[in-house]
Amino acid sequence: MAPEGGLTALPPSTATDSEEAVKKLPATAIALIMLPLCLSVFLSALDLTIITPAIPTIVRGFHSTTGYVWIGSAFILASTASTPVWGSLADIWGRKPILLIALTIFLGGSLLCALAPSMHSLIAGRALQGLGSSGMGTMVNIIICDTFSLRDRGLYLAITSVVWAIGSAIGPVIGGSFTTKLTWRWCFWINLPIGAVVFVVLLFFLKLPSPHTPVLAGLKAIDWVGSILIVGAALMILLGLDFGSITFPWDSATVICLLVFGLVTIGIFILNEWKFAVNPVIPLRLFTNRSTVAAYFVWACNFYVLIGLSYYLPLYSQAVLGVNALISGLHLIPLIVACSLSAACVGAYIQKTGTYLPITYVAHVFLCFGTGLLIYLRIGESLTKLIIFEVITGIGVGMNIEPPLIAAQAAMTVMDTAVIQATMTFIRSLATTVAVVVGGVIFQNRMNAASHGLVDKIGEQLASMFNGEEASASVDLIKTLPAAQQLVVKDAYFRSLRSVWIMFVVAAGLSFFANFFLRAHHLSDTSRTAVLGVDRTKRLEQQSATRDGLQMTQSTRTSEAHDNTARARSPQYGVAI
Repeated sequence: MAPEGGLTALPPSTATDSEEAVKKLPATAIALIMLPLCLSVFLSALDLTIITPAIPTIVRGFHSTTGYVWIGSAFILASTASTPVWGSLADIWGRKPILLIALTIFLGGSLLCALAPSMHSLIAGRALQGLGSSGMGTMVNIIICDTFSLRDRGLYLAITSVVWAIGSAIGPVIGGSFTTKLTWRWCFWINLPIGAVVFVVLLFFLKLPSPHTPVLAGLKAIDWVGSILIVGAALMILLGLDFGSITFPWDSATVICLLVFGLVTIGIFILNEWKFAVNPVIPLRLFTNRSTVAAYFVWACNFYVLIGLSYYLPLYSQAVLGVNALISGLHLIPLIVACSLSAACVGAYIQKTGTYLPITYVAHVFLCFGTGLLIYLRIGESLTKLIIFEVITGIGVGMNIEPPLIAAQAAMTVMDTAVIQATMTFIRSLATTVAVVVGGVIFQNRMNAASHGLVDKIGEQLASMFNGEEASASVDLIKTLPAAQQLVVKDAYFRSLRSVWIMFVVAAGLSFFANFFLRAHHLSDTSRTAVLGVDRTKRLEQQSATRDGLQMTQSTRTSEAHDNTARARSPQYGVAI
């Protein structure tokens, strides 16, 4: 049902049947729903990578040697840590108000970044952007899954994935252009007018029901203990990885304590979700199905490769190929175009055939082969070869975006739609965070080792400019060196980045192995709805008990008139899987 005056993806939360079938929407209604959602995704994706080519300039301008990793990590870390909470908020207060709040936070962070007088304020703004971006991405996926059937949602999720890929692809291009032609601050100013348009469109054109939950009642329903534990665990583990061997030695008390306490906190979090949480932020039932767990892992590895390459290929282009920030952004276009087109094709394939498993094996062939080819990039490599390698990798990544997501949803019930989406978004954010942080650790450690060998060839003073902490901010310095010294320094960057490429090959290989644990499920072509509000759990239990009673009554009546074979045909409820 739709409330008067607008379109809706969900029936009112007061409906007694949370799994009532919803009629398919007309094309106009779909367009009005998808437009603001795609705009939200575009903004979120754009800001993830737009700053990448500008980071060396920013680091140099603020005289910060640690800014390279943290400008990206602050965004992704805040996004990762907050993702599970957004799913809970959406179930309590409804989808639309939470989406608008997330967008407002994102725009506030953009304004802070644009006006940032120091590296610390810039990093704080990036954290706010990550917080808002997390909510936007989570809400978009939840709304789409509420609106469309399992079979149809593959196409619409593919559309948002294409938009996300396009936004993340043109981000470095736009960021490089702003950095080269104007100022890096325009990487953040651009969000404000676009965000204002998105806010207006969401406010007036996206009509979704709300459970009208009181603020205090909603706050009490949130799993605050679980949220704090998972945020703390993520922060400690990622900080431990980032500090290791760069700020502190791996065997230092700081690094060991961060990693150990992070793992212990994860154990406490699992115990809390299992024994104590009334409304778990991440229900453990989501990890009891082997196919679903495999889908999580494949999904994580896929985005680990995509975001990692988006972050470190521009560095390769600037340091090894010797191009400027703008051109390094353009070098990412083949990767993202291939990713976008293949994702769209797979979404249409799933909608048409109702199957997703066969395509995952083809995807992994491309993914493993493409990432493996990156290892063979050399100094002075032709652009044609780089484009071919990117296209092969992009096809593999794009083909592997939708199937894991659909597989995870198909294996669970409709009541888990929001938490599955929040968990998948959390896993994606965590994977991208780890890709940036671990990639940075590998690169900086390798450059630290290489800088010792550079002392005899370019002198101690110059070599110190290319050690682990300084290497990312010193790419422009390479062009000022004599040709012979340029070759030596480029070789150090090449070998260090080669270790990063190997890391992506390992991730692709692990994903290929996990793919064998995925299982095929029937994709229903009927949309099912969700229950919202603080009494969600109670109402779901009541409805489950009511249905059990109805099924028993139906079974009894059937047995009086038919034999056991007829009884097996009694009505079934829930999502077809």
